[in-house]
Amino acid sequence: MNYTTKDVQVRYVETDQMSFVHHSNYLKYFELARLEWLNVLGISYSYLEESGILMPVVRASAEYIRPLFFDENFKITISLTDPPKSTLKFKYLVFKNKNVIVCKGETVLAFLSKKTNRPTRCPLILMDKFS
Repeated sequence: MNYTTKDVQVRYVETDQMSFVHHSNYLKYFELARLEWLNVLGISYSYLEESGILMPVVRASAEYIRPLFFDENFKITISLTDPPKSTLKFKYLVFKNKNVIVCKGETVLAFLSKKTNRPTRCPLILMDKFS
């Protein structure tokens, strides 16, 4: 199961002295893709938090292949790699010009109870959408 975001445009503030998008912004782009996908699936991240579920990132990695520059448009394809349990594992492909891969990445998010800060199972609302 995967999803591709709408076009995203690089903002000047996201670039560094070399005119590249700074590497730290790719984790923000990964989050943008996750939240956009959840919204498309009809799942509100705010609702999950209000219902007592937190989803911290517990692992993240990125492989930078080509730079992105100010004002360029790009998209992110996000895919869920394993059935949800107490974690969600996502893979990302950031690409521009329809098929030029810029960055590959992965994140693992855990499900935590807001009351106890202890791991919990995937909520049914997410299980239904990702199954």
